[in-house]
Amino acid sequence: MFFPESRVRVYLYGQAVDMRKSFDGLYAVARAAFPQDPTGGDLYVFVNRSGRQIKVLYFDRSGWCLWAKRLEAGQFIGDWSRARTREIDCTQLKLLLEGIEPRRYLKRYRHGSSRVQRHEHQVVNAEGAPGNEGNSDHSRGAQLTGSIA
Repeated sequence: MFFPESRVRVYLYGQAVDMRKSFDGLYAVARAAFPQDPTGGDLYVFVNRSGRQIKVLYFDRSGWCLWAKRLEAGQFIGDWSRARTREIDCTQLKLLLEGIEPRRYLKRYRHGSSRVQRHEHQVVNAEGAPGNEGNSDHSRGAQLTGSIA
């Protein structure tokens, strides 16, 4: 499957599908489950109940194409109770085809934080007004100056 990744849309069907279905059967499922027309060139991804087989249906201007894969070990989707019909991106499709279930994970860090924000902690005093307490040079200098005199 070679697609321009910026223009293709991928839709994952969130229920188990009988893998005996071929072009017409999967087209009928896609037409009933998704609001857009399946002949628009989008990819429609279907997984069987055991989670070991996957089929991708798409229309390429001249006819229907069907791509299938069966895992010898492992599953594409491990927990059907959390699966839902939704749009995924090409990266998530690639992960799914490798046997890695696409999920949302929280990032361990944030981009764009400045040095000042990393070194100072904002503390709210008893009146609810924000105050600065932390590792800033001004607060350390004031403490050291007061203790020397």
